Amino acid sequence: MNGDQLMAKLLKKEGTEWISCFPAQTLIEACSQEGIRPYLCRQERAGVNMADAYSRIHNGNKIGVFTMQHGPGAENAFGGVAQAFADNVPVLLIPGGSTADRVGVHPGFDAVPNYQHITKWAGRIETVERIPEMVSRAFTHLKHGRPGPVLLELPGDVAHAEVPENIEEYESVKVYKSYAASEDVRDIITALLKANKPIIVAGQGTLYAEAWDELVELAELINVPVMTSLAGKSAFPEDHPLALGTGGNTGTLMVDRFLQTTDFVLGIATSFATSNFTAPMPPGVTKAQITNTPEDLNRDNRVQYGAVGDARLVIQQLIEESKSQL
Repeated sequence: MNGDQLMAKLLKKEGTEWISCFPAQTLIEACSQEGIRPYLCRQERAGVNMADAYSRIHNGNKIGVFTMQHGPGAENAFGGVAQAFADNVPVLLIPGGSTADRVGVHPGFDAVPNYQHITKWAGRIETVERIPEMVSRAFTHLKHGRPGPVLLELPGDVAHAEVPENIEEYESVKVYKSYAASEDVRDIITALLKANKPIIVAGQGTLYAEAWDELVELAELINVPVMTSLAGKSAFPEDHPLALGTGGNTGTLMVDRFLQTTDFVLGIATSFATSNFTAPMPPGVTKAQITNTPEDLNRDNRVQYGAVGDARLVIQQLIEESKSQL
């Protein structure tokens, strides 16, 4: 068994059913032999987009994988990966790589340093023995925290190297989730219930957490209207009486009016980022933020209350705290 075949087996253990790909890349054949169906695309960016879409429609529970040749293949995929990074989409990218004696030699394209600014994590597998370790690292990043693309380079010499018989047994990466601190939840609900015109802003993380039922329950319990970010569209049913619709660069009239008059904004699984694709949050208004990414707190909008944890679990906490205070 060589490095390509080991990589294919580990992808299979992580639940990979198919890959999008662009030749020449020897991993494609190894995946096919392992029962992972390859879909060849005509251009690398399209292959990234296919993997991106797969991860989105499965809310990150299944990860799209794209593999491509080293050098030009990694170069041509760059635009698609940048888009996935901007949209916080978990995608696994496996480019080939230069052999150890050619890394960093011009004009060869070194994917790892060049991709570090548009991936959540980028690493190179330097020996065949480290394949299980590095695959585990990659999927740990893909399954935890803020979603985003991960790059794992498989150089040609490692892909073709013979795997030792005593290679470690691989176990698929488990997902760990956390509740928020109970005092943070209490403070958010206390402030929200005192507000005159509170609103909820539900972001894309609500979809990844699959917390839509809990969001509806919370909104109905405290009778607070809900708008979604552009990336969070469909996290809250738009035919619901409490739905304000989606707000981005443009938005519904309801979103506009409520943002003008609200005195408390509760952001759930949204970064509160300022961009051309988000609705500006009103200045001088009390804000609370629920996120699984601490670095999003106070990034573009100062928040007076915060809670760090999985959106679905934290909304459950908000529901229970609301019941105790109502």
